Amino acid sequence: MISIAVSSQKGGVGKTTLSINLAHAFARTGLKTLLVDGDPQGSVGLSLTRQSRLLAGFYDYLTDPTIGVEKLIVPTRLETFSLIANGQASDYEAGGSGMGAHLARVRAFLRHAAAQGYDLCIVDTAAGLFGVTGDIIASCDSIIIPQQAEPLGIRSVPKLLDGLNRLRVMNPRLSVLGVCLTMVQNNLEESVSAASALRQLLPAGMVFQTEIPRDGLFVRASARGLPVGALEEGATTQKTFDSLREEIQTNLKSNRGHDSALA
Repeated sequence: MISIAVSSQKGGVGKTTLSINLAHAFARTGLKTLLVDGDPQGSVGLSLTRQSRLLAGFYDYLTDPTIGVEKLIVPTRLETFSLIANGQASDYEAGGSGMGAHLARVRAFLRHAAAQGYDLCIVDTAAGLFGVTGDIIASCDSIIIPQQAEPLGIRSVPKLLDGLNRLRVMNPRLSVLGVCLTMVQNNLEESVSAASALRQLLPAGMVFQTEIPRDGLFVRASARGLPVGALEEGATTQKTFDSLREEIQTNLKSNRGHDSALA
């Protein structure tokens, strides 16, 4: 199983939207995909199942050694796509505990998820590189960094990359699959300029060519508890996430040691 953390320096960048729809894009290809809500706010669960606040989940596993991963898995309408909610123990105290406090449990969680036969595990995290988010990044194979196409947000990316370099002390195999521009508004000069500035700021190839637009369909999909590609009118937007999936698969293929199932 390949594990990918989706993480950002700041909130409100479309991280959960990216996580949900990217996991759905992988699952549509037949890969057995697990989406984990690692954010105490529980945005993944709230977007896909209205019962999420009643479900045991990821944070319950971290705090209770008697809970098995298999008891937390929630199937979806797509056979290859499952999710795990954030859980009843997902309060801010658990989510904001010191980095390293849950490292062993996070790594055990990923091992046990792999034992369930998943090809891919995508973990949506809380913003920042501290607490449980830091432990998740220090346990996953790779990370994807969503970044809103707006001027102030772009300036935070180098700081995030510096923080990831420090985390590599705990997780030497961690690879940055890329930075994904989100909420892009091609009809707004400031948004287009911010996207261009990020591409100039970072090394060639670090920013995915695929950009996620700001689209009201995401709100509509969330209201119905679906990935956007499951909407009848979502075919065009689904192609965007399929394109991003292909880029990720190419990057995974170039990372030595990864299973070829996703490549």
